[in-house]
Amino acid sequence: MPGIVEKKCIECGTAIKGRVDKKFCSDQCRSSFNNKLNSDDTNLMRNVNNILRKNRRILLDLNPDGKSRVSKERLNARGFDFNFFTSVYKTREGAQYFYCYEQGYLAIEKDYYLLVHKKDF
Repeated sequence: MPGIVEKKCIECGTAIKGRVDKKFCSDQCRSSFNNKLNSDDTNLMRNVNNILRKNRRILLDLNPDGKSRVSKERLNARGFDFNFFTSVYKTREGAQYFYCYEQGYLAIEKDYYLLVHKKDF
């Protein structure tokens, strides 16, 4: 029949039967296509999220009461990575609290940090 265009799966090239807006011939092709599309981003995001979770867990373990003081040496010994945090809060006085989700820290005196828990999270 003239005018009928046969659609092909964008993953494997097999002819598609069914709805006109269908892009894949099977769930396997759809999954495979999306896994390839997101593989680089997914690996990076997984690694960053693992570091953030570890940082949060360390802060939580060292701050059971919601407010405590801890040395940088102790944080480093647990594997804390100061390069990864989820947000920064700057006070009017200019102090910067760094947060890993609801667990935060503030540099106070030389090589010591105040650990805090953000209650309104």
